[in-house]
Amino acid sequence: MDTFTLLLAGFASALTLSNVLAALVGCMLGTVVGILPGLGPSTTVALLIPVAFSLQPESALIMMLGVYLGAMYGGSLTSILMKVPGEASSVMTAIDGFEMAKKGRAGPALAVAAIGSFIGGTLSVIGLMLFAPLIARYALAIGPAEYFSLMVAALLFTSVLMGADMIKGLVSIAIGLLIAVVGSDLQTGVPRLTFGQSTFLEGIDIIIVLMGIFGVGEVLWYLTHRNENQRGGERIGLKGKLWLTRDDWKRSWPAIIRSSIIGFFAGVLPGAGSSLAGVLGYTVEKRRAKHPERFGQGAIEGVAAPETANNAATGGAMIPMLTLGIPGSGTTAVLLVVFTIYGIQPGPRLMTDNAELVWALIASLYISNILLLLLNLPLIPLFVKILDVPVRFLMPTILVIAAVGAYSMKNSFADVVLLFIFGGIGFLMRRLGIPLVPLILAAILAPKMEQSLRQATLLSDGDWSTFLTRPISAVFLAAGLIFVLADVISKNRRRRSLIPATAEDD
Repeated sequence: MDTFTLLLAGFASALTLSNVLAALVGCMLGTVVGILPGLGPSTTVALLIPVAFSLQPESALIMMLGVYLGAMYGGSLTSILMKVPGEASSVMTAIDGFEMAKKGRAGPALAVAAIGSFIGGTLSVIGLMLFAPLIARYALAIGPAEYFSLMVAALLFTSVLMGADMIKGLVSIAIGLLIAVVGSDLQTGVPRLTFGQSTFLEGIDIIIVLMGIFGVGEVLWYLTHRNENQRGGERIGLKGKLWLTRDDWKRSWPAIIRSSIIGFFAGVLPGAGSSLAGVLGYTVEKRRAKHPERFGQGAIEGVAAPETANNAATGGAMIPMLTLGIPGSGTTAVLLVVFTIYGIQPGPRLMTDNAELVWALIASLYISNILLLLLNLPLIPLFVKILDVPVRFLMPTILVIAAVGAYSMKNSFADVVLLFIFGGIGFLMRRLGIPLVPLILAAILAPKMEQSLRQATLLSDGDWSTFLTRPISAVFLAAGLIFVLADVISKNRRRRSLIPATAEDD
């Protein structure tokens, strides 16, 4: 049967009452999960595994996919309204989203997040449907050396783009890598930077770092700059319309299209995931912008790009799982377990041996994206009511949400202490002009970087030249190096051009 016929058969199965209800429950639950820091879609899907035993395989998997998609959107809500990313994938959204909210433009920010999520998610499902076999074949050629080089390039890109000073960007990356290596070495079991504390043996959870750096750090910044920004009883408030203006549309739609493509291909690479997709989407838009200084000040493209990209990554992440049995993200890794519980083995033969199930899942992704759009757009006025709360009440609320989220990770008070420590670190970095995002990205990518580095050197018998002799790896490293050199040359030229002008003024 051709693709269109298979898709129609998938819709016939996905549109049954039980499956639509499963998608609806999954989307609603996922949105709530995305809002609450500390849970995450992979944790929630894992917790739903006992529920799966009481459902048919189709319904269970459809509900879990709904959670996956819903969490991507839900994470943007607290990022925009409180600068507390519910998910690691929403880190980039917080940068411009919260600035828009402070300017009274939370409505347009939430609207473009919902629309970008819908378009990115839908286009990624089309990509999943049409290109799965071809892309999976090429993704198989991406080995550990290529993964390591890709992540090094991503960190170099971020160090350049996330601040005026590349050195400060590299310092931020170094701090992030330092945080990531705390804990027991996964290969040897040797404790690293634990300072004799058993609390650190399992490492520091990235969600605690996120909530501390962004959430608690923002509260500390507010408390020390209250007179400069807002009085204690003042509301952030709303200005203008809740919907997008014509200028917002003009700025957003090219970013949405580009980020859909970027996010999809980032999702295809196992391990890259929606976090890297969001960063790539954001950095590409900032690099292309005529006025990059607008980013970080409330640029609507800075919300549209990462939200579109991280949702587009969900469809891409399904490709290696379905066709190769290799999970493309943490959530698809849990989904892989659910498949095996039902005796279904993802891999090259899945789309022929279980075609009805696969196409029902693909159809359900379309349905879930539509449900999320219909659920979330009408609720924007309700969401922005959060901003009617006086700032003096909103800031303690952020602290409570962050503290509850941190404690719920392991039911440990030590995590709450760590939360406030990272809040202090975030505050000091902001005072010193050190960008925060490179730290977060480094902390997220470091475990995968270390694993890929070890695998690559093991496969090459300790030959470090493997990163240069493998063509794709060399291209990634060269791209990162060229990007850094281009930035250094550009800034030197700009500095030289300013010297004569200053001399003339004197």
